[in-house]
Formats: sequence, C-alpha cells, structure tokens
Amino acid sequence: MAQPLAYRMRPQRLEDVVGQQDLVGPGKIIARMVAAKLLSSMILYGPPGTGKTSIASAIAGSTKYAFRKLNAATDSKKDLQVVAAEAKMSGTVILLLDEIHRLDKTKQDFLLPHLESGRIILIGATTENPYININPAIRSRTQIFEVHPLSLDDIETALRRAITDKERGLGELPLDIDDDAFHFMAGATNGDLRSALNGLELAAQSTPPGDDDRIHITLEVAETCFQRRALVGDKNGDAHYDVISAFQKSIRGSDTDAALHYLGQLVAAGDLPSICRRLMVIAYEDIGMANLPAAARTVQAVTAAQQLGLPEGRIPLADAVIELCLSPKSNSGITAIDEALADVMNGHNGAVPDRLKDAHYAGAKKLGHGTAYQFPHDFPNDWVKQQYLPDTLRDAQYYHPKTNGRFESQLAEQYDRLRRANRT
Repeated sequence: MAQPLAYRMRPQRLEDVVGQQDLVGPGKIIARMVAAKLLSSMILYGPPGTGKTSIASAIAGSTKYAFRKLNAATDSKKDLQVVAAEAKMSGTVILLLDEIHRLDKTKQDFLLPHLESGRIILIGATTENPYININPAIRSRTQIFEVHPLSLDDIETALRRAITDKERGLGELPLDIDDDAFHFMAGATNGDLRSALNGLELAAQSTPPGDDDRIHITLEVAETCFQRRALVGDKNGDAHYDVISAFQKSIRGSDTDAALHYLGQLVAAGDLPSICRRLMVIAYEDIGMANLPAAARTVQAVTAAQQLGLPEGRIPLADAVIELCLSPKSNSGITAIDEALADVMNGHNGAVPDRLKDAHYAGAKKLGHGTAYQFPHDFPNDWVKQQYLPDTLRDAQYYHPKTNGRFESQLAEQYDRLRRANRT
C-alpha cells in the first residue's frame, strides 16, 4: 500500500523542517540540543498539521537514534514495553507519543522510570494545552514547546518541494498547476500542512491527463479536492478557544473589523452554539450598563440566529457584533457582582436587619421582624431613607458607575443622589 504524500515528505533532518524556525532554526533551542547531543524529553503542542511529527522525525534523523511512534489513546502498555526493550538493547530510542494528553496512569507509571534513565527520549504531541491537560508528573520531566500554524510562505515552500521531489514527492508526474490553484491550495487549510499535502495529492492522483498527456490542475479542481477550509472546528483544541478569546477582546477593544473576522472563522467552522453563548456574555460583561438596550438586542439576534441556523444566522449575528463594537463600554456590572461575591465568600455577610426580615408568619412581630420596615411606595417619589445593608457592611459600595455612555451616566447621577440621601 502506497504511503500518503504527507508521510513520504516528512523531513529527515532539522534543516528540512518547514516553519517553526524559532525552535529548529540555526542557534535555536531544539537545534542546539541536537547539535550538542543533549536531547531531553519534550512536549510539542499546537494545531494539527503544524509540524509536531515532522520535528520529531527530523530530530531522529539528525541524531540517528531509533524512532518509534505510538498513540497514547490507542496503543497499549505492551506497546510501550516493546519500545522500552528496544531502548535497553540499543541504548536510546526517540518515542513520538501522539495525543499524550490521553496517557493513562498505568502507561504513565511504566514510562516515567525510562524517561528518568534517558533510555527513552519522549516527544509528546498534543493539540491541547499541556499546562491544563497533561499530568504534572509528565510535565515535570519534559520541556514544553508551542508550535504555531505555518505561514502561507511556509505552506507554499512545502508544496513546491512535494511537487518537484522525484524520490518522495510527485516529481515524476507530468503536473501543470495553475497559479490561482496553487495559491488556493496553500491558503485553504489555515496553516495545516498535512491537509494541504493531502489535497495536493488527491488533485494530482484523481485528475486524468489531458490530450497532451499532462495532468492539469485548475482552480476548480483544487476547490473540489479541498472542499472547505480547515478552520477552528476542533472544539476541544486551543485554536478554538483562542479564536473565541480574540473575538471577545476585539469587541471589547471596539475593533469592528477584527471582531467580524473572528466571527467569520467561527461561522465557517459551524460553531453556532459557541458564538451565541459568547456573544451574550460579551453584551452584558463588556458593554453592559453603558448600553443595556444593545445587550437586549443581542439576545434577540442570538434567538434569531438559533431559529435561522447557519448560514443565514450569520446576518443577525453580524448586526449584533457591529453594534456591540461601536457601543460605549462598561464592565461596572460584572465588577459590582464580583465585589459583592468576594465579600460573601470571605465571610463578610452580616445579619439581615430586623426591619427587612420576613414578617409573614405568626410570631414574627414578637421577634421584631419587619415591624420597623417602611414601605417606599407609601412615600413621595416612592422612596424613604432606611438601612438595607447589614450593620457590618452599612457603608459598602460595590457598584462603581462609569460614564462612557449616556445611559449609565444618567444611572450614575441617580445612584450617587440616592446613596448620599440614604447616608445623611
């Protein structure tokens, strides 16, 4: 069975690695480790197709150590024992352990002594944040390096290599690729080189030769083979949460175009639930009291999007994003409740004043509960001075109004007037 192009084109030396030059470039940390023959176990984490396996393969090729690959989720302890036995005989084995975040305790306990002895140099690969999802016992014995999505230039470089390489690539095929098709293939996978190579191979192998016996790949052929962009569809990976984070921060920072860009990524990934939930959080957390009507309209937009579904749901969502970006901002609401919660969680509760206690039961009057309460609606302007906070917190202030918008500015004037009146 022929090996996939992405597998055949894996680099055999560090110099062949595309991208990640902050790790494998001349004088950088992994290159220095290889040059000094002082390899240590490491974890590489980042999006799919960004070179984690390639780096591990290149390290093994550059050091001439035996290279084995296992999957923490699907391979057994017995598979680890085979690698350990080989390491005992040969001296050192580089083990690429994919999905290392799914390593269970039994396999971990078996692996740890071999990492400490140096017989097995572990290169763990994961799309999930190791500081959150990997056991501390493994983390403490490894160095952690983040890999990033490849740039468009990196992807184009790798595709050109694959097209011209006669030994491992497609160099023996009579390929003619239109410029617009080539650029589409390079940009269609959002930095995922494996997907780009897979799409290239499918286009080359599935396109019949023309009358001139050459394989002509047009933009239409490329679009058919790639289908859709690989964006942030992995809802458990860091990339997904990074886009959501950038989405909220762009709205908070009033950058309409950036917010629409990240909304576009989430829409393209089909993640309507995350968009709706995050947008309502943003409306009340970051705009809040400065423009509460906009927050209410955001809820309406979310409801419409949920009923419409995608792709039509993108329209009310875009309207809401634009309004939230251009609205005045205030986080006084979330700050106020968090300050109140902090007092409660730290034990600063105090007793409810007797006048506010429930008086709807026999005997309440004898206890003095509710007897001194003054009903505000019985007074002019529906207000009367009386203490509502516990005695121990009578001067507490949680709400600190902002004046970015006319709506909250008006509320701030009322708040200050009532607060002063209740304390004079």
